[in-house]
Amino acid sequence: MRQTTGPALAPGARTDRTASEDGPGHVLRRLVDPRSLRWKIAAGVAAVACATALGIGILVHRTTEARDMNVGRGEAMRALASAEAEFRGAQPAQPSPSGVPGYLLGDDVPDELLHRLGSEPAPVTWYDERRPAQGPRMWAADRVDGTVLAVWVDMGAELRSLQALDRHMRYAALATLAVVVPLTLLAVELVLRRLRRVVGTARRIKRGDLDARTRSRGHDEISEISAAVDLMADALQDRLRDEQRFTADVAHELRTPLAGLVTSASLLPESEATGLVRDRVQVLRALVDDLLEISRLDAGAEEADAQPVPLGELVAESVRRTGLETRVTVSGSPVAETDPRRLDRIVTNLVLNAHRHGAAPVEVTVGERTVVVRDHGPGFPPEVIAHGPQRFRTGAAERGHGHGLGLTIALGQAHVIGARLTLANTAAGGAVATLELPGRGPRSGARA
Repeated sequence: MRQTTGPALAPGARTDRTASEDGPGHVLRRLVDPRSLRWKIAAGVAAVACATALGIGILVHRTTEARDMNVGRGEAMRALASAEAEFRGAQPAQPSPSGVPGYLLGDDVPDELLHRLGSEPAPVTWYDERRPAQGPRMWAADRVDGTVLAVWVDMGAELRSLQALDRHMRYAALATLAVVVPLTLLAVELVLRRLRRVVGTARRIKRGDLDARTRSRGHDEISEISAAVDLMADALQDRLRDEQRFTADVAHELRTPLAGLVTSASLLPESEATGLVRDRVQVLRALVDDLLEISRLDAGAEEADAQPVPLGELVAESVRRTGLETRVTVSGSPVAETDPRRLDRIVTNLVLNAHRHGAAPVEVTVGERTVVVRDHGPGFPPEVIAHGPQRFRTGAAERGHGHGLGLTIALGQAHVIGARLTLANTAAGGAVATLELPGRGPRSGARA
């Protein structure tokens, strides 16, 4: 197993997953994603606006319709009173005074009115909308001297007015939505912009920018979230600085007793026990040297000494000094402007890591500005792909199989020379570490 992961990567040494979080495609998907808070709020506001418009429309429709019915009944009752006066002035012997316009008698009266006269107190009214071609009518009927008399008034104008009112309310609702939804999206965008600022700060902290802060102003909930992120970043920064100081102090304090231990081991008589002691002393010495190197990288005290170097020859020599069987392939005669000592350190650590945690064959491919180290082992754990390595932690089942500093140092040195180190797994199996050297001069004095 390989090294497990830490909470952050140095800027410039990003994994595949981290690099894919900020591309324009991700931003576009976020804008059109229906699950976004932007569209959920807009849909909620639109639903509330539609429900409000529907409720108001129904209320206005029913109120207007009731008013029109009342007006129609009043007009019908007035017409009935006028018809009764005309009827009483006619000849009683006339069975049907057809010469008097505006009312009906006897069998000419609709059956519904006759039924209502038989079951309800007279006079009665009835809204008739059974004949769309003729238009709606409001009827009024009464018994005059034993004769059924009925009149009607046309309600077509009221119906058309009500339909026009409904149509205008629909137009008004659509116009309201056309205004409210964009304004809602604009208002939500102002809120989401603040939330994205918090997310961006958290991602910057994740990538190693421990000085990143939101510095949000205000007293609302988003400001509270921003303040909490800033407090978390302050605590994380203090903890990491304490860890860095502790690492540097331990390494420096160990140098003096370690020097005496190395000297003492060299004076021991040759024996099997002496060989074991000297081997462990060398391991301890390498660990202290790694700790000192990490402390310098953490302090930002390292600067690159860039110069043109034959990339293929330098990588081949670095691999040869490891003493491990590794196949090196060089394309052309690439020349890179970089720090040869730091590049040698990176390549050496990657090759040692591939042999220690991977499986043969280990292959190194050198391109124009790239160095790719691949093995055929189980590959990097998902945590390494997502976040990068963490010092003093390895994925090995047995403790003591490496101290977890090789990839950490490689990442730090890559940042110093301005290179990008990407960790990935191949589909066929095995881990791939790709070092991309910069096209221009490396950054000097960059914080690792």
